[in-house]
Amino acid sequence: MKVYQSHEIKNISLLGSSGSGKTTLAESMLYEGGYTKRRGNVDSKNTVCDYFPVEQEYGYSVFPTVFHVEWNGKKLNFIDCPGSDDFVGGVYTALNVTDTALMVVNTQYGVEVGTQNQFRITEKLNKPLIFVANQLDGEKADFDSTVEQLTETYGGKIVLIQYPVVCGPQFNAVIDVLKMKMYKWRPEGGAPEVLEIPGSEKDKAEELHQKLVEAAAENDESLMEKFFDQGTLSEDEMREGIHKGLLSRGMFPVFCVDGGRDMGVRRLMEFLGNVCPFVSEMPHVTTSEGEDISPEVNGPTSVYVFKTSVEPHIGEVTYFKVMSGKLHEGVDVINANRGSKERIAQVFCASGQIRNKVEEIVAGDIGVTLKLKETKTGATLNAKGCEYQFNFIKYPEPKYRRAIKPVNEADAEKLSELLTRMHEEDPTWIIEHSKELKQIIVKGQGEFHLKTLKWRLEHDDKMLIEYSEPKIPYRETITKAARADYRHKKQSGGAGQFGEVHLIVEPFIEGAPIPETYKFNGQEFKVSVRDTQVHELDWGGKLIFVNSIVGGSIDTRFLPAILKGIMDRLEQGPLTGSYARDVRVIVYDGKMHPVDSNEISFRLAGRNAFIEAFKTAGPKILEPIYDIEVLTPADKLGDVMSDLQGRRAIIMGMQSDKGFEKLSAKVPLKEMGNYSTAMSSLTGGRAAFSMKFASYELVPADVQDKLLKEYEAVHQEHD
Repeated sequence: MKVYQSHEIKNISLLGSSGSGKTTLAESMLYEGGYTKRRGNVDSKNTVCDYFPVEQEYGYSVFPTVFHVEWNGKKLNFIDCPGSDDFVGGVYTALNVTDTALMVVNTQYGVEVGTQNQFRITEKLNKPLIFVANQLDGEKADFDSTVEQLTETYGGKIVLIQYPVVCGPQFNAVIDVLKMKMYKWRPEGGAPEVLEIPGSEKDKAEELHQKLVEAAAENDESLMEKFFDQGTLSEDEMREGIHKGLLSRGMFPVFCVDGGRDMGVRRLMEFLGNVCPFVSEMPHVTTSEGEDISPEVNGPTSVYVFKTSVEPHIGEVTYFKVMSGKLHEGVDVINANRGSKERIAQVFCASGQIRNKVEEIVAGDIGVTLKLKETKTGATLNAKGCEYQFNFIKYPEPKYRRAIKPVNEADAEKLSELLTRMHEEDPTWIIEHSKELKQIIVKGQGEFHLKTLKWRLEHDDKMLIEYSEPKIPYRETITKAARADYRHKKQSGGAGQFGEVHLIVEPFIEGAPIPETYKFNGQEFKVSVRDTQVHELDWGGKLIFVNSIVGGSIDTRFLPAILKGIMDRLEQGPLTGSYARDVRVIVYDGKMHPVDSNEISFRLAGRNAFIEAFKTAGPKILEPIYDIEVLTPADKLGDVMSDLQGRRAIIMGMQSDKGFEKLSAKVPLKEMGNYSTAMSSLTGGRAAFSMKFASYELVPADVQDKLLKEYEAVHQEHD
C-alpha cells in the first residue's frame, strides 16, 4: 500500500444516532473505494466495521472502528462510532483524533437526541461538521422535515449542497446545487448518471445555489468582495468558501445519500477529499506539559495510542495516531507513561479486522500495530530523545453503576484481570475495588453498556458473573460538641494494660477557631492547645487532631496510638460502619500507669472514648448528591420532572436548548440506581442525561432512621 504524506490525509469521524445507517454507509464507502468486492450488511453480520462477536449479537456498534478509503489520490481515514449514548466514549475517542465530523441523520426520524448529544461534543471540541441525510428510500423518509428540524435546531448555518428529487422507495436522484447537476442512479446504485437539472427543479435549484454562494462568500472577505462585484462565485471559489466555513464552524453543509443502496456515496467522498481540512489546518494538540506540537513529518517521532483491543487468534491490537515525525517497522520506542521500551515489529493501516501492511506512517495518519507488551490506551510512544506525552481525551462521567462478582468465588482474581483489560479497551468502563463497600463496582454510561460488558465476559472469556445493586457510600459526621472519657484496663498475670483518655469532639468547620472553654452538663472544660494536626481523609473531609494535654497526664509518645484508635473508627463509623469525616477531636486529659501503659492500651482507650463522644454529638448520616442534567423532548418534560421529584430531586433550573428542554437537578445517588432504564421507558429512548458528583449532604430523618435499623438488623444477624 502507498505511503501517504500529511498533505494527502484527512481524518473523519462517522457519527449519528443508532439506526442512522453509519455502518452501512461505511460499507458503501469501502466498496466504492475498491477495498471490498461486495457490500456487507448489519443483518447478515458481515460488515467490516462491526466485527466483534458482541456487535454481531446485538446488531449495533460497540467500539469505534477505524477504516480507510483511498480516493482521488487522497487517503480518507474514518472512525465509525457507536450511535448509542451508552457507548459515547467511542465518540470522544474518535473526535479527539480526527479533524472533521460526518453526522449521519436518518431522514425517517430527523434530529434525534443522539444527534443532539454528539453535536454538542463536536461543539465542545470545535470540530468541522457535515450533515448527511441518509435512508432517503425509507417509507417514512422526509427530507424537508429533517432540514426544517436541522435549521430550527442549528440555525442558518445549515446549508444544502444537495436535495432529493423525491423521497421514499422511489428515491433515485438528487440535485447538487454546488455542481448544478442532477445525479441519477440505477436500482443497484454505484456510479450515477450526471444530467442537467430538469426544468421542474430549475427554480428551486437556482434559489438554493444562490444561498450556497452567499453562505460560502460570508466566510472570506475577498470572496465577499467578488460576490458583491460579480453576483456569483465560481465552483472553486465556492469550495474555498465552504472549506473556510467548515473550519470556523460557520457552516454545516448537508449532503444526501442512501448508504444501503450505494447512492450518493461517490459524490460525498469526492467532496470530503476536496473540501475537508487537512491535519495541518486544524489547531495543534498540546502535550501534558502544555507544549504546542505541530504534525511535522520531519519532527521527532511521537505517536499517541487511542485504542487497544484483544482479538481472537491475534492478541493485543494497538491503534495510534502519529502526532509528529514518522513511524516505520523495526523501530524501538519508549513508552512515556511507563518508561519501558517497545519494539514496533510491524505497521499496518486498518479497516476493521483487515489490515494492510505499510512501510511507514507519517504525521497526521492513523495506524495499527500488534503485540506490544506494556502499551495501553492513552499511552504515548516516542523515539529516543523525544519526551512528549499526550493526555488530551477527557471522557464523560459514568451514570450507571453495578456491583459485580464472579459466580465462582475462586475466579475473583481472574475477574479483576479481565475487568482491567476491559477498561483498557473502553475507558468509560470504570472499575472500582471499593474497600469501603467491600464490593467491586463497575461504572458505565448506561444499562446496555454494562450488559455488553457482561456478555463479553460470559461469551468471550467464559467468566460467569452476577450484577447486583451496589451499596451507597454514605458518610457519618456530627452536628454538635460532646465529651467522653474511657479507661481501658486489663490485668492477666504479668504486665497488664492501662490507658485512660478524655476527649472532646465537635464538627469541623473550615476557619472556625477552637474555643478556649467548653461546657457540658454545667461543667466547664478549659482547652490549652499545644499542637494541632490536620489529616486529609482519603474518602473526603478532614480529621483535626488537637493535643491539649497539660501536666503530663498522658505521655506524648502515646498520642499517635490514640490517633490510630480514632482513625480506626473513622474508617468504620459508629452509626452504620460508613466512613466518618469532618470531625475535630481535642484530647485534653487522661491517665497512664508507669508499668501497664502501652500503645495498644491507648489505642483502645482513644477508640472507645471517640465512639461514646461521637454517639452523643448529634451524629448524622451524609449521602452522596449528584448534579444531573437531562435533555428531553418538550412533550416529555412533565413526566421527567415528576419522576425526578419522586427520587427526592431538587430541581435547580430549566431552559430550552435547540428543540429540547434541559433540566438541571440535584439527586441522591441512592435514588439513581435504575434511572437510566426508567428514563428510557418514560421518553421512548428520546431523552439523555449526564451526572456528576456534587457533594455530601445530610439525609432526611426518616431515611436515617431506616438506615440505622437496617444496620442494626444486619449486625444482630451476624452476632
